[in-house]
Amino acid sequence: MFLEYSNKNGFSMKNEKIKGLRKKIDTLDSSLIDILNERVKVALEIGKEKTGDNLKVYHPEREQEVYEKVFALNENRGFPDKAVKLIYNEIMSVSRELQRPLNVSYLGPKATYTHMAVLQNFGSFVNTYPVDSISDIFKSVESGKSDYGVVPVENSTEGMVTHTLDKFLDSPVKIVSEIYMNISHCLLSSCKDIESVKKLYAHPQSIAQCRIWIENNLRNVEINETSSNAKAAAVAVWDKFSAAIAGKIAATVYELDVIASGIEDNPENTTRFLVIGNEFCKPTGKDKTSIVCSVKDKSGALHDLLSAFSREGINMTKIESRPTKKKAWEYLFYIDVDGHKDNEKIKKALTNLEHTTQFMKILGSYPLGMRDDL
Repeated sequence: MFLEYSNKNGFSMKNEKIKGLRKKIDTLDSSLIDILNERVKVALEIGKEKTGDNLKVYHPEREQEVYEKVFALNENRGFPDKAVKLIYNEIMSVSRELQRPLNVSYLGPKATYTHMAVLQNFGSFVNTYPVDSISDIFKSVESGKSDYGVVPVENSTEGMVTHTLDKFLDSPVKIVSEIYMNISHCLLSSCKDIESVKKLYAHPQSIAQCRIWIENNLRNVEINETSSNAKAAAVAVWDKFSAAIAGKIAATVYELDVIASGIEDNPENTTRFLVIGNEFCKPTGKDKTSIVCSVKDKSGALHDLLSAFSREGINMTKIESRPTKKKAWEYLFYIDVDGHKDNEKIKKALTNLEHTTQFMKILGSYPLGMRDDL
């Protein structure tokens, strides 16, 4: 009897303590809602000022500043920075939506990795428009049908997306921000196991990123290339004994089962996406500038190109060559450097570069992107 009483009494005391803690959470939730609504009111006031001055709604330089401030406030506390980023991404997404809804185009259909990159960068409160090709994304932004577009430009395993690079050559659009997203591939199917799969549908980049896994697990399967991973999932729904390589979100959208996950050969597999718009960004102090140029056909021309930056102590983070497609063995160079185009050293380097190149174009100056895993 005594043990029974003690256990009941102890449980009762714990229950009361839990009730008290939950009441404390309710009070905190009430304060959070008040603060969120107050923040929205201020955002709406800012929106009114922007409307009067015809200013844009999306400011990646300002959003970068917000992230850095909240990360600093959260330093050495228990709440994970990744969760802070997710929460503030949605808060800023709502604020933009209330000021003026944004239209963003991406490589469709729904549930592609490019679609996921849009949501990672702009949050849930954005009007997304799937299009059929990278060219269509550029056209949508150029025409004003979309405020912004998101295009893949580089994968850590397979290198540059050359079609995206080529489109920048003649397009007036600017790079306004960059997105880094960890890519984890899944094998999706209506089949119950891998042994039942006879056909595989996937984007060529995904096939390349999962080459070893495919050789070890789907050696005798017929492989079919598709325009996107989401397209692969959409086809696999109707093709019996088939599977698709895509992200987990595609499994939900197209009602397929995940029969294998993490099938990429490199667990650090990351894709870099670019957000394109029609205006340059302002400096943040942590920026990147992208340019494209062609050198004169003379001895030491490439050395002169590189020297334009090294003389000013500017760090070049990437250089990629592409054929001009106009003359045999003539190349364009796509270059990324640390710093903003309005920085005095960058200005001087670009001025010197104009004297040593046949052609030079600034593609954009924009905030350095954050890895989605922080």
